Amino acid sequence: MGLVSRPSRIRAVLGPTNTGKTHLAIERMLGHQTGMIGFPLRLLARENYDRVVRLKGARAVALITGEEKIVPPNPSYFVCTVESMPLDRAVDFLAVDEIQLCGDRERGHVFANRLLHARGLHETMLLGSDTIAPLLRRLVPEAEISSRPRFSTLSYTGAKKLTRLPPRSAVVAFAVADVFALAEIMRRRQGGTAVVLGALSPRARNAQVGLFQSGEVDYLVATDAIGMGLNMDLDHVAFARLVKFDGNAPRRLAPAEIAQIAGRAGRHMNDGTFGVTDELRDLDGDVVEAVENHRFDPLSRLFWRNARLDYRSLRSLIASLEARPRLPGLVSAPPADDHGALRALAQMHDIAAMATNPAAVRLLWEVCQIPDFRKVLSDTHARLLAQIYRHLAGPRGRLPTDWVAAQVDRLDRADGDIDTLMMRIAHIRTWTYIAHRADWLDDAGAWQERARAIEDSLSDALHDRITQRFVDKRSAYLMRRLADPRELLASVSEGGEVKVEGHYVGRLDGFRFRPDLSASGDVARTLLAAAQRVLRGEIARRVAHLAAAPDGEFTLDPTGTLAWKGGTVGRLAAGAHPLHPRVEAMPSDFFEGEQRETVRRRLAAFAAAHLRHRLAALFRAHDAALSAPARGLAFQLAEALGSLPARAVAPLLRVLSRADRRTLGRLGIRLGVESIYHDSLLAPDATALRALLWAVAARDAVPPVPEAAGAPRDPAIGAPAYAAMGYRVLGPRVLRVDRVEIFAARLRQLAHQGGFAVTPELAALAHCTVDELAAVLPALGYRAARRNDGARFAMRRHPARHRRGEHRRGHRPEAADSPFAKLKELSLVR
Repeated sequence: MGLVSRPSRIRAVLGPTNTGKTHLAIERMLGHQTGMIGFPLRLLARENYDRVVRLKGARAVALITGEEKIVPPNPSYFVCTVESMPLDRAVDFLAVDEIQLCGDRERGHVFANRLLHARGLHETMLLGSDTIAPLLRRLVPEAEISSRPRFSTLSYTGAKKLTRLPPRSAVVAFAVADVFALAEIMRRRQGGTAVVLGALSPRARNAQVGLFQSGEVDYLVATDAIGMGLNMDLDHVAFARLVKFDGNAPRRLAPAEIAQIAGRAGRHMNDGTFGVTDELRDLDGDVVEAVENHRFDPLSRLFWRNARLDYRSLRSLIASLEARPRLPGLVSAPPADDHGALRALAQMHDIAAMATNPAAVRLLWEVCQIPDFRKVLSDTHARLLAQIYRHLAGPRGRLPTDWVAAQVDRLDRADGDIDTLMMRIAHIRTWTYIAHRADWLDDAGAWQERARAIEDSLSDALHDRITQRFVDKRSAYLMRRLADPRELLASVSEGGEVKVEGHYVGRLDGFRFRPDLSASGDVARTLLAAAQRVLRGEIARRVAHLAAAPDGEFTLDPTGTLAWKGGTVGRLAAGAHPLHPRVEAMPSDFFEGEQRETVRRRLAAFAAAHLRHRLAALFRAHDAALSAPARGLAFQLAEALGSLPARAVAPLLRVLSRADRRTLGRLGIRLGVESIYHDSLLAPDATALRALLWAVAARDAVPPVPEAAGAPRDPAIGAPAYAAMGYRVLGPRVLRVDRVEIFAARLRQLAHQGGFAVTPELAALAHCTVDELAAVLPALGYRAARRNDGARFAMRRHPARHRRGEHRRGHRPEAADSPFAKLKELSLVR
């Protein structure tokens, strides 16, 4: 091959995407003894290299790109990127793919050079869009031009919301921020998406495409990087943006560019569609017609840069780069990155002082061609190039191993976010390019392996980060399976964990499905939909088991929640009587027919049995054969949940017979001066249940049970709640009713002796401090009187107050000279 003058057959095979041009070129190349083909992308070159290796064997094929070289001894075929084609190698067949890129501002001059000068000895083939046909006829008049029709039809379907896009769709935007924002929406609404950016390394890009091709996700969000070199099973391409920044300014896509990207939809004989998202207005009818029929304005110019460079001096090199084209249809290419780097380095005095002979100038130009994959500020890249040139132009003529190691080692880190990893990959790709200059490095092969290993590691980490951020694999898989009418495989563990097709989707709490806590929004709705497909049978089975379950499998917690086998299934609600609360079954999306009522009836039976067992004393008294007064007292005691003030039932107490009192005593009911109570219901667990039943009946929060027989009063808890728990409010303190009786008896004893002062003994009986007693005693009917020897307490006068003896029906009046009669004459009156 090479820059040859001898004639060879030149064929231009032009047409839209999906016309089999590349397949034809590979086929033609392998029909010759030697051949070379140039592709516009490294990943395209790698893909077709692998294809040719499968056909001809690794020893017959070389791969040459800027960052990868696999060159066996005496290969017959070369698969390259267009920039890396070894033009000094003569081959029988030569092909250049996507030749219409001669019109690209950045790379057009490279393709134009191949168009004008690169030839095979026997056959040359130029592949691309027919927009280049007029200029190709003018510049290469000997070329035989043929057109190939698209194998399938490409049709416009208008605007669609992102949520209405069909599976196997690609959404296209151009700014990385837009791509990530769209990918986030697709993750939430569709379970996930693959992401393809030009900034991804080939390995990361292929991994993302593999995610889509394997069916793990049904959607792809990408830049125009998918417009070339990626063959995927796409059915639809939706443009979310139609404006891109071309390096100089934002501009609207040309119809031919839209077609290049849209043409990814529908491959081989499968028809494809394209459209826009609902954020954009419909495409102009003329654009649609042009894309569907592949009729575009031809290219009006091709970019050119002089390839015959003058290395006699820096000035002559720059001048030769800036030479103008002489052929019509060619225009000078804008200064490329290597040209800009050369100008920047030429301004550095020490660099200019070194580049004073043709060899040094040529070396400088080779250094300037090191690509800037990072696309960082030019001075940053220029400084790196200057340092490289200083080393190469120095006495050793090599890059110092320690310096290269320091540069490469700092990139060997797989931590960081997506942006950080993409920047590291871009940087290591620059070093991969440098490592393939064997004349610049000691042990270049080892550096090639090291750079490639780092790029692979970073690419894998980047693929993982993108997948973690934009793919909910579980949701994406379930959404696909939900669209399938076939039965889903599901399992529910003993602990209630629900798995559908092996994916954890949530858990059954009783009969209610709780989606995975990490899911929200559309993902949670997907999990619920999957659960609804599989759980109705499980719910029916559970209802049947619950209906037949023994009481030992149920629990009632301190909040009134009923559980079965650890799952919440019901709750207590206010009923007609505090001891007989209603039971409600927890609602469930999966109950059908009478299932909820079946659950409610079984829970009601358990609750009734549980309360009768835990509060047996109340039920025994309620059910006992008692006289009317005793039965009335037992009834009121049951309504009060086990304790009530004696004064509230004074009329009943007055008419109780001695037999009634003995019967009530045998039932565990204590008839105190201050309170009537069941002594067996003062234990902490019974007190907690009483607190719950009061809260349910009052439709209030469950009050906390005091931690001891006496405690500080909680101002947030009312006296009725304390009474239901068996406590009496005494000023700033509360005291359990049995301790109130003991305390009150001692106070009466002291009061009958002529009044009393507060003492530690009384404070201990009241479970309070001495200082608190002055506020506690008034609640029991005592007042303070100031005397010379300090404050003393005595009963308040209260003639209507009943006396202890009045509790007893038929008790005889005391004799005038009895001790009790004398006590009545005391001035300390309650």
